[in-house]
Amino acid sequence: MNYPFAISKALKAFFLSVLVLTGALAQAQNTPYPNRNITFMVPFTSGTTADVLGRLLGTKLSERWGVGVVTENRTGVAGVLGSDAVAKAPPNGYMFLFTATSHGTVPATRSKMPYDPIKSFTPVMLLGTSAMCLLINPKVPAQNLKEFIELLKSQPGKLDYASPGNGGVQHLGTELFLQETGLRMEHVPYKGAAGAMTDLAGGHVQATLASLQTASSFINSGQLRPLAVMSDERSSAFPQIPSIRELGYPNLVVETWYGIMAPAGMPDDIVQKFNAELNAIMQLPEVKEAFAKQGVVLVGGKPDRLTQLLNREVPKWAKVVATGKIKIE
Repeated sequence: MNYPFAISKALKAFFLSVLVLTGALAQAQNTPYPNRNITFMVPFTSGTTADVLGRLLGTKLSERWGVGVVTENRTGVAGVLGSDAVAKAPPNGYMFLFTATSHGTVPATRSKMPYDPIKSFTPVMLLGTSAMCLLINPKVPAQNLKEFIELLKSQPGKLDYASPGNGGVQHLGTELFLQETGLRMEHVPYKGAAGAMTDLAGGHVQATLASLQTASSFINSGQLRPLAVMSDERSSAFPQIPSIRELGYPNLVVETWYGIMAPAGMPDDIVQKFNAELNAIMQLPEVKEAFAKQGVVLVGGKPDRLTQLLNREVPKWAKVVATGKIKIE
């Protein structure tokens, strides 16, 4: 048998395969972004506002770019597991984090995090915000925020407030209110918003912070009394409720928010292309309608809007937790 000849043929085949592979890689690299499926990581359960909006934007993006956009729900540890997966993903434009308010609150309540909520990510867009509202049971003898504050001053620690759970924005937002006003209330955590709202309407607790969307039916039916929208301006859906800023408390603005981020180190050209496409999608009538149904006010714009928000939110909640000596079991 002619071994040298056989080896020569094998070497030729090997080098030919290398050349083919190299050519394929070069072609893939020269193909304009995107050229394969994109993943939206949603670190929350299916059916949540983040999940609904993430799937909607993913569908529209897929239609416009002609590539698949897969929404993956990776839940656990208040969103940390899904966020960590994105933080550790290659910054190549094929993995994005569709996150929300807890991205800023969770790090404040945990001594160890597998990622930095700011440094481990590249902001892409602040999609929208949703107003929170301070609500009380109508049997509480206070018709407005001023009277409620006076009542709390006269009965320190005697009234209870509900939240959907420890460490969430409702919990920390109420603690911010109490710290800024020098008041005291007892925290009663529930396993979700439904139980908190039901017990508040039933008079088992006296107050809570909730999104206007969650509270709307309770407000309209008179089951709960709104004292203030925790935002800079009044809500167009409930223009009769004063904003916390106009009542003289500009440091008490508390909103839920939704945004898209990528792993740290994402090339700026990809960030800008993705951001521009999202801005265009958010102008579609059906997208505007879907956001409105979820009680979310569109924001959009450049990535630095999300950067500025994160630079405010993360230290704000860290300070609230430290000042209140809040421990999450």
